[in-house]
Amino acid sequence: MTGLFSRILRMGKAEAHSAVDKLEDPIKMTEQGIRELKKDLEESMKSLAQVKGIVIRMRNDAENKKKLAADYESKAMALLQKAEQGSLEMSEAERLATEVLSRKEDAGKEALRLSKEVTSQEGMVLQLQRNVDKLRTTVQRYENDLVTLRARSKTAAATKKLNAQIARVGSDSTIAMLEKMRDKVEEDESLSQAYGDMADSGQSVDDEINKALGEGSSMPGVSDSLAALKAKMKLK
Repeated sequence: MTGLFSRILRMGKAEAHSAVDKLEDPIKMTEQGIRELKKDLEESMKSLAQVKGIVIRMRNDAENKKKLAADYESKAMALLQKAEQGSLEMSEAERLATEVLSRKEDAGKEALRLSKEVTSQEGMVLQLQRNVDKLRTTVQRYENDLVTLRARSKTAAATKKLNAQIARVGSDSTIAMLEKMRDKVEEDESLSQAYGDMADSGQSVDDEINKALGEGSSMPGVSDSLAALKAKMKLK
């Protein structure tokens, strides 16, 4: 049994070195090992049933031989009783009784041989039963281990995937993205200010004058402005 499972484990030694991180390979190997162990268990149970059947038949045969020996002894006694009662010649009764006792002895010997064989076979049955029980326990343990291995495999795969995702979006990557965003915002702000400056530089002279004077300022009349200008030029 243990040799079988060791053989199963050796099957994947060459692949194991190149697939250490691939839990599906050990799972498949374990499943294959369990299938083979179950096959061995089934064959062992068949052998156990066959041996038990043989023991039962031998035990029955031994009992039958014992009964036959006792029956022969009863017949020998009956023959002698008939001779004693005069219904049978003593010589004939003794001859027949001797033959019957000979058969009784043969039956007794066969019963003894079968009984010894039964004892021997019962020892084999016990050993086979222990092996079957041990193999059944081993199969159950490996099946439980397989359930655990599958669960661990799923957990490991999920953890590996999550860690990979976290690694792809690590702190350095996040900082880099924030820096790019900050540069983009500052660039947009600078560009907006530049466009504003360009818009201001495109104002007309009148716009600038009006802006300097402010809205609502009183404007001198055209005639007053003209008179002032003439006075400055000393013109009449």
